[in-house]
Amino acid sequence: QVQLVESGGGLVQAGGSLRLSCVASGRTFSTNAMGWFRQAPGKEREFVAAITWNGASTYYADSVKGRFTISRDNAKNTVYLRMNSLKPEDTAVYYCAAHYSGSYYGPNSYGYWGQGTQVTVSS
Repeated sequence: QVQLVESGGGLVQAGGSLRLSCVASGRTFSTNAMGWFRQAPGKEREFVAAITWNGASTYYADSVKGRFTISRDNAKNTVYLRMNSLKPEDTAVYYCAAHYSGSYYGPNSYGYWGQGTQVTVSS
């Protein structure tokens, strides 16, 4: 069992930055790849970024590549998502998730989810 709690969301103007955090508790965090997903109103949950268990590899959706950075600190059981140059279309609820098996890009590959944190980008 893994419990995930996100924080760091909020309201920001276009072009601004936010850093989301996700703290994990429960079974060993450091052995799981971790991912961030987002869901805007009326849309399906979509992949944002993922990071392997040791941070050696990262993966990004094309829409955020070059603007967002995923990182992790296994000593703190925390994964981060640094978001720069935010756009109104980045507005969504952001979820972190612990990878279970399969592709990093699909939500069905993740077995544990946080409750989400709202990010709103005003134009």
